Amino acid sequence: MNLNHIHHVLTEAKKITNHTDYVIIGSLTALGLEVPPPDEMVRSIDVDMYPKDDPARAGEIAAIIGQGSAFEDEFGYYVDAASPDLPTLPDGWEDRFVVHDFGNVRALFLELNDAAISKYARGEIRDRIWIKEGLKADLLSMPTIEYRLRQTAFLDDFEEKSVKQCVAEDKASLNLE
Repeated sequence: MNLNHIHHVLTEAKKITNHTDYVIIGSLTALGLEVPPPDEMVRSIDVDMYPKDDPARAGEIAAIIGQGSAFEDEFGYYVDAASPDLPTLPDGWEDRFVVHDFGNVRALFLELNDAAISKYARGEIRDRIWIKEGLKADLLSMPTIEYRLRQTAFLDDFEEKSVKQCVAEDKASLNLE
């Protein structure tokens, strides 16, 4: 995926909702960077997003240009409905968006270290790969991640313990101690 694909998706979403500002969460937040991210960080074909001022309409967008749609069949990528309540994120995440203005629409990318917190909470293999690639490329900051972990309300003790264990594993495997 690249910024042109994001612009295309957001332009189509605007046709559906008439909104112009969309929050992008998930792997493709790496497209908000000023530098090209490693390929492993932008392999996803689904854009996890929602209209900033009307998150409930994300499902409506996904119903038209989501997985299994004619849009996906034609272009090979699609929208996955997201919500501001979906990911585990640190306090203040909404104040750290990385904004890309396309003129007719704006992408508000989740700040990369905030996205890493969410990915640690999910704990899937592909999320761990995404984080490690970001750390290796110096696009993520382990000290920032650790600081923001202290500002994160986890779903439960198990999630918090799991995240902290994964962070410790990554620090050790990447010699970040």
